[in-house]
Amino acid sequence: MNAQSTARLGVVGLGGWGSFHAARMEGTDATLVGGIDIDPAARERFEERFGVPTHENLDELNETGVDGVIITTPNQYHEEQAVAAFEAGLDVLIEKPLAHTLDSAERIVAAAANAPGICMVGFKNRFLPAVEVIKGYERAGRFGEVTHVEANYVRRRGIPGRGSWFTDRSSSGGGSLVDIGVHAIDLALYVLDFPRVETVLGRTRSEFGGREDYTHLEMWGEDAGPDGFDVDDSTTALLCCADGQTVALECAWAADREPTDEFVIQGTEAGATLDRGSEELTIHEARSVGAPHFVNAEIETRDVNPIAAEQQAFAEAIRTGRPPEHNTPEQALVVQRVLDAIQRSSERGKAVGLE
Repeated sequence: MNAQSTARLGVVGLGGWGSFHAARMEGTDATLVGGIDIDPAARERFEERFGVPTHENLDELNETGVDGVIITTPNQYHEEQAVAAFEAGLDVLIEKPLAHTLDSAERIVAAAANAPGICMVGFKNRFLPAVEVIKGYERAGRFGEVTHVEANYVRRRGIPGRGSWFTDRSSSGGGSLVDIGVHAIDLALYVLDFPRVETVLGRTRSEFGGREDYTHLEMWGEDAGPDGFDVDDSTTALLCCADGQTVALECAWAADREPTDEFVIQGTEAGATLDRGSEELTIHEARSVGAPHFVNAEIETRDVNPIAAEQQAFAEAIRTGRPPEHNTPEQALVVQRVLDAIQRSSERGKAVGLE
């Protein structure tokens, strides 16, 4: 396509995140031209809401002249849909995580490397203005050397729906760790510039999802009960990197504590606290000008929807033919290896290396 055209995009998987992505295309250099889903009811709802045709398979969508697709299916189908799109010559944006297993993720990355098109992975938090400020200050040296990140993503009660594909390990690959912990891991590694992770100590727990008396105030999906739950609902992990950096992870779908979405960044010259939910960012410094003192600088940024910003980057990459500088499949594979290591560490009861 020429550099002046808008990117013509289709969505694969029309419920949930598929609708979120379609709704956020307005105002970007992307045009929604259709979608794919095996469920007729999902196709009908999508057509009514967005006014575009939907199809049963990729071949039908490809005939419309689509440039790229956004894959938002359950995790176990990411590989099938991504490889088919690569083979059709399409550019691809895959929602996180890359896949439901490490083997599947490795096959996706191999296929992407041999494909003529562009591949991105949907870690939307990188596009938050507060995160861009952190990266800008990091590159400018304001933090000195960043040595540790506390990465938290904890809900008090937030299981998506027991019995849905989210709570079926064969379909999702895991529970809270794979659904929301993956965001925390990616953001922490992104802040640290993806150092080589050497060892991982992790514990996954299932303390609430399997209970008959699971008490909650709301649930995004229908609740089929504890028999439809075979994944973790909380995880704690410590990542140790080759150059000495560390990451402490705490994530949960359910926990008897206050929810938190806080990232704490420690550097040799300054630090930062980011509340990812509210996007409040504070820079912490100690100075001796005049007299020793501490400085806590509150940073105010523009209100930007990260999904729309992510899609804008994808559309721009399609228009220009230049692969994006971040959100690469290779980085997503590192995150997938960490997910796998946390699960293996929990199963073995000891620290493990990455495979």
